[in-house]
Amino acid sequence: MGKPRILILGTGGMANQHVNLLRDDSRVEIAAAADVDLGRAKDFAARHTIANAFGSLDDAITWGEFDAVMNVTPDSIHYPTTMKLLAAGRHVLCEKPLAENFALADEMAAVADKAGLVNMVNLSYRNVAAVSTARDLIAAGEIGEVRHVEASYRQSWLVANNWGDWKTDPKWLWRLSEKHGSKGVLGDVGIHILDFTTLAIGMMPVSVQARLKTFHKAEGDRIGEYSLDANDSATMNVEFSNGALGVIHASRFMTGYANDLKLAVFGTKGGLELHHAMDSTQLSVCSGADVHNQAWRKIAAAPVETNHRRFVTALIDGKPGEPSFRRGADLQKVLDLCQTPEAGGATRVR
Repeated sequence: MGKPRILILGTGGMANQHVNLLRDDSRVEIAAAADVDLGRAKDFAARHTIANAFGSLDDAITWGEFDAVMNVTPDSIHYPTTMKLLAAGRHVLCEKPLAENFALADEMAAVADKAGLVNMVNLSYRNVAAVSTARDLIAAGEIGEVRHVEASYRQSWLVANNWGDWKTDPKWLWRLSEKHGSKGVLGDVGIHILDFTTLAIGMMPVSVQARLKTFHKAEGDRIGEYSLDANDSATMNVEFSNGALGVIHASRFMTGYANDLKLAVFGTKGGLELHHAMDSTQLSVCSGADVHNQAWRKIAAAPVETNHRRFVTALIDGKPGEPSFRRGADLQKVLDLCQTPEAGGATRVR
């Protein structure tokens, strides 16, 4: 493939980030934008000097002058739009979560792979260099065999107003309403911390025990058209393939943290801690002789390419990209188990 031509599908707030990341890569051209609201698509295209705008995916496919798509539609729209794009022979980078459940995500992965199309899911914390460095250190045996894991995704926008007033802003309210397609904090950021953790340690859970909690936040547990019934806090007790145990949790009530990911991995020869915040990242290791005096040393992380650059490289080279749809489906399988009636008891991941 020569210079790939990209369609931006869905022109809400997240689409701006996709455009900015693609504009950093001279190997690609942003050819068009599409949205169910043609006026919004045209405004977005004008703002980003994109030549073409469409009011539906069907219109864009009929036009056809694009090679690949950034699918930035709402969660519930990922499956139908992506399947239509795959049928049209287009490569896709899809926002997370890949689909609303494992069955749909599994189908998307199978169809994309059978068609030989480049497929990636935008697990954006793959862009954090320190998690790749952590993975390499653990794989090299720096902390020995993994025995225990702690991981958390911390937000506080239900407590703080640093991102605005969630009670009056639809862009936050929909995240609290299952009727509006939300899977709560588990579906919104649980997939990120699960990917962050399992990428670093090189293992997926083989069993999971989960608790989800929705707290009272407004009279009648609703605001206008929004029923506030999606989970606000989620915890997972997990066992990994080597027998190691872990606790993975996420909440929107973690006061004092805007958007923080924390990971601690403890092994037979040492420990590793990674803290990624909005404006800083720190990776530390306690290993070797330091384990006897609990001394931690900071580790510098080698730069990594963004998901978007890896996607463009995969398009040009005609090779698979990571994180793939299959990875997104495997993560969704674990999240689905957390939402079953049996989730309070340990459930095997099959």
